[in-house]
Amino acid sequence: MATIKTTDNDFAKDVLESDTPVLVDFWAEWCGPCKAIGPALEEMSDELGDRIKIVKVNIDENPQTPQQYGVRGIPTLLIFDGGKVKAEKIGAAPKAKLAEWVEESL
Repeated sequence: MATIKTTDNDFAKDVLESDTPVLVDFWAEWCGPCKAIGPALEEMSDELGDRIKIVKVNIDENPQTPQQYGVRGIPTLLIFDGGKVKAEKIGAAPKAKLAEWVEESL
């Protein structure tokens, strides 16, 4: 399963109402560390399959959602389960560390 792009308008449907846990990646085109973790998130999306959905929110195109969740720096990764934030990670990390964080949060 590939990562999914969402918007302020679709965030509730794509994330908050999801039956499975959702990792949300708040990112921007100009953010080097965001681009660095992008391929790792794509791979993790395939590897984790139906266990978790990975959704990306471009903060420049969708300013309401990051503001609502207090995103101050990017990349910011939030794991939602049952519509609530369950875990948060700020900043880039190697794929192994990201995968470890996700596993601990599931």
